[in-house]
This record gives sequence, structure tokens and C-alpha cells, in this order.
Amino acid sequence: MLLKGKNINLKTVEIEDAEFIFSMRQNESKTKFLSKVSGDIETQKEWIINYKQRENQKKEFYFVIESKNSEKLGLVRMYDFQNNSFCWGSWLIKEDAPKTTAIESALQIYEFGFYNLGFEKSHFDVRKGNAKVTAFHQRFGAKIVDENELDYFFNFEKNDYEIIKEKYKRYL
Repeated sequence: MLLKGKNINLKTVEIEDAEFIFSMRQNESKTKFLSKVSGDIETQKEWIINYKQRENQKKEFYFVIESKNSEKLGLVRMYDFQNNSFCWGSWLIKEDAPKTTAIESALQIYEFGFYNLGFEKSHFDVRKGNAKVTAFHQRFGAKIVDENELDYFFNFEKNDYEIIKEKYKRYL
């Protein structure tokens, strides 16, 4: 599956993306606030094979963020679908990616989740130490609805997205 954006596309992960995913997940500066992965590229390939079953059942989507000329810029995942809400995360963007990659990939996730999959809201968590990502989501209009020692828990409603989408429409 390919979600086409203005300057980037989101392409569902395939087995041949295992090396890129593994290298991104091994980048300690980028994954400081994500769960650790173990194993090697073969382990990653096995994970992708299992993931593809969940994708076929429309239970989860894992995307490579790509430039229009197919340069791999990052990763983002949608999962934990509950009634009218989806979670997204595992969001990693290369240091040298264009500055608009984060905003465009977030917009594409919300467009797909709200308009293609029909969800009414999104829920996700951000590690408390990840101030940059927390601020990003708050600028977007997501609301902290709970917290624990490690995480802030956010909700973001489709209605709020439709309002903020006007502000960011130049990225769509």
C-alpha cells in the first residue's frame, strides 16, 4: 500500500525493508524513547512476516516514510485499534530528512486513520523525557488525558484534526 503525500509517501513495510528498519531501530540517539529491539536482520524479517498477517487483517500498519524519489527517510506505525480509536508511534525520522518530514508524516497518518479507516480519535503515549515530541503533539492539539511515571497519554479527536488541518494544509 502506498499513501501519497505532497513531498513524501508512506509505503507499507516489506521484507526487503528489514535492513533499514533494523538500522533505524539500532540508532540509540533516535530510539532513546522507544522500546528496545533485539536480534538481527533475520529476526527483523521474521517480525515483518508476522506483521504482514496483521496488516492483511487491517489490525496494524507499518510504513516506511519515503521521499518522492524513494529515499527512505523514516518509519511510523499504526496499531492498537480499539473501537473508534487508533494508536500510532514507533516514529523515527533520519537526521538528514527534510524538515517537513515529521509534519507531513503525521498528517498522512491522521488522514489515513480518520478518513480511510474511519476512526474518530487517536490515542498514543509519549515518554515524559521526550519533550520535543510532546510539544509537537500539543501544538497539533492533542490533549494529555493521563500520565504515569514514564509516559504522557494523549487523545486526539478527528474534530480537533479537522480544525488544525486548515493550519497545515500547505503540507497536504
